[in-house]
Amino acid sequence: MGAARRRFPNAPEPFLDLSTGINPTPYPLNALSPACFTRLPEPDGLAELAEAAMRRYGAPSPAHVVCAPGTQILLPAVARLVPPGRATVLSPTYAEHARAAELAGHAVTEVPSFAELHGSDLAVAVNPNNPDGRLVPRIRLIDLGAALARRGGLLLVDEAFMDVATLSESVAADVDRGAIVVLRSFGKFHGLPGIRLGFAIASPGTAAALRAALGPWAVSGPALAIGKAALCDDAWARQMRSDLAYAAVRLDGMLEDAGLEVLGGTALFRLARSDYALRWYERLGQCGILVRCFPDRPALLRFGLPRDEAGYQRLGTALALGPVD
Repeated sequence: MGAARRRFPNAPEPFLDLSTGINPTPYPLNALSPACFTRLPEPDGLAELAEAAMRRYGAPSPAHVVCAPGTQILLPAVARLVPPGRATVLSPTYAEHARAAELAGHAVTEVPSFAELHGSDLAVAVNPNNPDGRLVPRIRLIDLGAALARRGGLLLVDEAFMDVATLSESVAADVDRGAIVVLRSFGKFHGLPGIRLGFAIASPGTAAALRAALGPWAVSGPALAIGKAALCDDAWARQMRSDLAYAAVRLDGMLEDAGLEVLGGTALFRLARSDYALRWYERLGQCGILVRCFPDRPALLRFGLPRDEAGYQRLGTALALGPVD
């Protein structure tokens, strides 16, 4: 929050942070055994977490699942699975994919259309996409993965927000049908990004290579315990998907009432357009409300979900003021 305080020194606090795409209602944490902190993680615990992730995400088997301390650390490891060559990233999207591919030695091109992913050595698609929620049909990804496999390439599909999308469009079950690696984020949907937990789903051989790159004890004891409990709680996940969908509709209505055009997003964030977007950003910041702006696309703003009724009321009051004159 240091940057926010410097940018908006007179804003009321605490800030209402709507700049992320993280569930504002985290999975409830129970007391953890002291052994989570005093002993190295047990292999059995890692195996149980992989089993839980397999069931939740629809992977073919636990051998297809790689448990990691967040998906961020997996990006360069996946990019290094193929020799340096031409990498294409379906854009606009999360900037870290291009950066990780460059670190792995690839020449990176950001492309606006899915068809342009063909012919690359490493292709990257975020599905559903951040920030616009674009969803590439599963069959197109499977076909691309198969085509890349025939020429020694690889398709990376980042499904960080698939938990709140159309689950049948996930390619987690299809990683054996081509050269496909799927990433799944734990922290975004479960509202626990500080746990640092994520997963790669890939063919057993590729999964083994990624595990070797991570080394032993990659996932902490607390993350193993919390991750397993949350991923096995299907009732919580079903209710949360419903709650988040309702919240997204409510947020859309508030933004539209204020004159912003909602372009899309997911149930965890909404993308809006306005000719006065930068003025809106300033107005909201002065009210202690942080949203995401895009310097290269100055007409766009991304809004996360308020955590509670007080947050909705605070946002509604700020929106009613209109953009800064």
